[in-house]
Amino acid sequence: MRLLGYLRPFIGLFLLSTVLTVIMTGLDVFSLVLVIPLLQNLFGTGTALTGPQATILERALDFVAGGFIDAGSPLESLRNVCLLVLGAIVLKNAALVGSRWAALSVREGVERDMREDVYNHLQLLPLSYFGQTKVGQLLTRVLTDTRAARDAISYGLADVIRKIVTALVYTVVLLLTSWQLTIVALAMVPVLAVVLAPLLKRLRTGFRDALDKQGELLSVLQENVSGIRLVKSFGAEDHERRRFAAISELYRRRNLKTSVLSDLASPLSETLSSVVALGLVWIGAWMVLGEGSLTAEQFLFFVTVALQLISPLKAIADYPAKLQLSMAAADRFYEILDVPIEPPGGSITAAVPTRDIRFEDVSFEYEPGSPVLEGIEVEVRPGEVLAIVGPSGAGKTTFVDLLPRFIDATSGGITLDGVDIREFTLSSLRELFGVVSQETVIFHDTVRRNIAYGDPDRWTDEELRAAARAANAEEFIDDLPEGYETVLGDRGVRLSGGQRQRIGLARAILRDPPILILDEATSSLDTESELLIQRALDRLLTGRTVFVIAHRLSTVRGADRILVLENGRMVESGTHAELYDCGGTYRRLYDLQFTQPD
Repeated sequence: MRLLGYLRPFIGLFLLSTVLTVIMTGLDVFSLVLVIPLLQNLFGTGTALTGPQATILERALDFVAGGFIDAGSPLESLRNVCLLVLGAIVLKNAALVGSRWAALSVREGVERDMREDVYNHLQLLPLSYFGQTKVGQLLTRVLTDTRAARDAISYGLADVIRKIVTALVYTVVLLLTSWQLTIVALAMVPVLAVVLAPLLKRLRTGFRDALDKQGELLSVLQENVSGIRLVKSFGAEDHERRRFAAISELYRRRNLKTSVLSDLASPLSETLSSVVALGLVWIGAWMVLGEGSLTAEQFLFFVTVALQLISPLKAIADYPAKLQLSMAAADRFYEILDVPIEPPGGSITAAVPTRDIRFEDVSFEYEPGSPVLEGIEVEVRPGEVLAIVGPSGAGKTTFVDLLPRFIDATSGGITLDGVDIREFTLSSLRELFGVVSQETVIFHDTVRRNIAYGDPDRWTDEELRAAARAANAEEFIDDLPEGYETVLGDRGVRLSGGQRQRIGLARAILRDPPILILDEATSSLDTESELLIQRALDRLLTGRTVFVIAHRLSTVRGADRILVLENGRMVESGTHAELYDCGGTYRRLYDLQFTQPD
């Protein structure tokens, strides 16, 4: 029922497909009804239809094309019947093409809307969700699950409606021809329902498992491609082949199991159909040759229509089995849409702070009972450079993630100019922050669009070039084949680590945020690159409030204040000289880095 909501924007096309289906079915039946006068003219029997219900068929045939059929000589009548059949077939196939076009338009539109909805919802989810979910699973749900789920309400639904309409029209025609034979022809329907019921219960779970394994397969592939340098440096190609093969084999088994169960519906329905068809021939022959209640033309017409009825009945019988894949995919699709989005911001537009940023008894825990930060009390003045240091796992990144509300404090609060940051709109709050991290994200796009990421039309060329100059990036950008229009490749493969970092700095400088977060911005770089970036950082830090995370303590000696975290608690605060003289945690960390072993 939730999926049917995606059909609403396309209801016109869906109804068009259904109407064309009805027209197509009527023309199909009309061409089949013409078999009777065709046979009469061909063999010259002139035998009329028998039975009270046959009068309805005769009158309908006379009303539509009676005058055209009764042309005089048998050959002229035969010619006219053939022309009518040809005309009906041409019109039927024109309606079929139109019906399928409309149904396909609905299918592709529904898939697009589903794909965009789940992607847009992902943009609103908290960072913690992405830390717990594999990329391959997300790719599967955005691309594969939406494609599988769409058929339940688009092309697959239109197709089964077409089959139902076809089956109903054929059934009415069969009833008008011989209600006794019709009962025999329809005997397989309840039998199929009973036989297929146990299969359907198992298919949905099976398809869901198969989709999960496909997500695992994509995750392994994504990890391998992203870490191919590590794979090769460790000679781990065989290990990766075995890992991929193991998941691939599990995926094969799940697919095989569910496919076998799904495919059972077709042979079961075909076997029952064959039994019914043979029964029709036997009973029909007795009614023609023995009882005389049917003419030969009626019997041949009935068999022709009954054979046409088998295909839509099989499709209708198979649809519940095929529907289970769509339902399993829809389960996974809605799992993402049902994940709560980031807590909404308030209604106040955040402005550049003119007073302190305060952490007031702030605590945070990812899991209940396991605090990552506990009882943090800090005041940061405008324009102050605050360095956050401490051993691994002390909570440094969590500390700065609280500021732009990537995560929210479990208890306590953070204020800007005395206003709790939860009172600000998220967009205006995050507009105040610029983040430069160790791993600069470079998109498969031009230099210009990477620097002006998020709103490439907001800045002029001169502003963009000025930001690149301030980041010491303009020289290497000008050396690229197409300068600022050079496409940097996937994850910036055309750039060195230092160059990628300078693109990230230019991005931050262009945005000109009043508050800056530097997360290991100069680590893992060669001396020359670090020097160039440090010079760019000196320009960027001027006049801003800065939070610096650093493991290399030499880079924070000039900070206005150093905050030391250990086990989630603030254990020391002061300048480098003050903390070193105290002989506490900071001095221990500093000496570990700079004291040479004997």
